[in-house]
Amino acid sequence: MAAAVGVGTPAVTRPDDGPAGEAAGQALEVAQAVGGLLETVFAAVERARLAVTALLATRPEPVTADLARLRRGFQAELGGLVVGLGFVAAPGRLTDVPAWLEWWQLRPDGGVQPLLLDLDPATSAYSDYTHWDWYALPRHSGRREISGPYVDYLCTDEYSLTLAAPVHSPDGTFAGVAAADVYLRHFEAVALPALRALARPAYLVNPRGRVVASTTATRLAGDLVRSLDGLDVHPCGEIPLRLVTLPA
Repeated sequence: MAAAVGVGTPAVTRPDDGPAGEAAGQALEVAQAVGGLLETVFAAVERARLAVTALLATRPEPVTADLARLRRGFQAELGGLVVGLGFVAAPGRLTDVPAWLEWWQLRPDGGVQPLLLDLDPATSAYSDYTHWDWYALPRHSGRREISGPYVDYLCTDEYSLTLAAPVHSPDGTFAGVAAADVYLRHFEAVALPALRALARPAYLVNPRGRVVASTTATRLAGDLVRSLDGLDVHPCGEIPLRLVTLPA
């Protein structure tokens, strides 16, 4: 996995009196609204995480068939921004297969289908998912993460975001990730109107410096930002994104 340059933790702009303070206050409201929007997706991820955690508490040596009882709940989470959702097991965590994704997706016609991959490490078509950011980042950080935008060659070939959270076994060992996919075009459809309402160009950036959505041609979705020094930065609530506003 290629290393990305982080953007550090710049000072967060706080509203003050006057026009500048009013603009900062408006930007903070937009940032918090975007955060609230993605919290609904993370809520679905959290429900999936809790369901898997409860299963692992009763089945310390689970097999793929045990995950079948979670499928209806996973499928019920699909809709709105969530186009894919499920549990991605750590290799070796299930006792009957070397790796596994209990993953469900919306079809273009509104139906639901499972994601079917070759997960046998002995074959040339083996899909090793452990190097993808949506798996590796929460595994290493121990907290929820947003990866992307990226072209999701594993699932849909769509430009996507993945929101993921680590799942742990009762003994505290890493068991995999619960995650949800969001098409970038769907996210932009709801986030960009709010960003365009700001008086200044703006973009959203994840903790690794990857631009998620933007209203300026100088920063396109997918670009890597190496520094936020001197820019106004606003937290998106507890979501691991920040809103950056540029000089008018």
